[in-house]
Amino acid sequence: MSFRTGFAEGARLAVGPAAATFALGVSFGAAAAAGGWGFAAPMFFSAFGFSGSAQFSLLTTLHAGSVVAAVAAAFLINARYMVMGIALNDSLKGGRLWRALQAQALVDASFMVAHKGGGRFDMPRLVGATAVQWLCWVVGTLVGLLLQPEPGLMKQLGVDVIFPAFFLLLVLDEVRHNRRAAVAALLGAAISGGLLLVTEPGYALLAATAGALIGLPAQREAEPEKEAVR
Repeated sequence: MSFRTGFAEGARLAVGPAAATFALGVSFGAAAAAGGWGFAAPMFFSAFGFSGSAQFSLLTTLHAGSVVAAVAAAFLINARYMVMGIALNDSLKGGRLWRALQAQALVDASFMVAHKGGGRFDMPRLVGATAVQWLCWVVGTLVGLLLQPEPGLMKQLGVDVIFPAFFLLLVLDEVRHNRRAAVAALLGAAISGGLLLVTEPGYALLAATAGALIGLPAQREAEPEKEAVR
């Protein structure tokens, strides 16, 4: 499959997440305008930060607490990308600089869209899925800044459940044919659900990745097979 074909397929598969990203971008833009961020700062943040969880975290935490607390909250929420980056590593191609540039396309929905199974990822598909989401996020931020809709409008429209529903569908598709993945998903859900009762979402989300450790035995079993093929 050529890069162009994979890119187009990724963009097509990301239409749903991109629509949700646009709506969330509108919400962020409106909230940033209401918070006195002006015009340039939110647009710059959306274009070069492109992290809805971190941006909303900073927006809310800066308003209620210190800069240190805001940065710490954003870091904890995005710490999941360290685990996802490790999983993506073997699928990256080229030299260090090119591999680093490819890794910048790593976002939640694209990570799932690009997964081919067996710990392998389609990088053109990942880039295509991220490109359309990035565009919708930036345009959504612009629309929110200009129109400044009511904060409760997004919730009334049900936008707040679009992303959870999307990821639930992806998880169900992933675990349908893989018992080990199903166990890992259940462990992650149990860990995060339990910790949400006593701690912040960032900590719960980070701890939930421990459920993926169940895949280590399978990885170790696969390594001798790879060596045999070589």
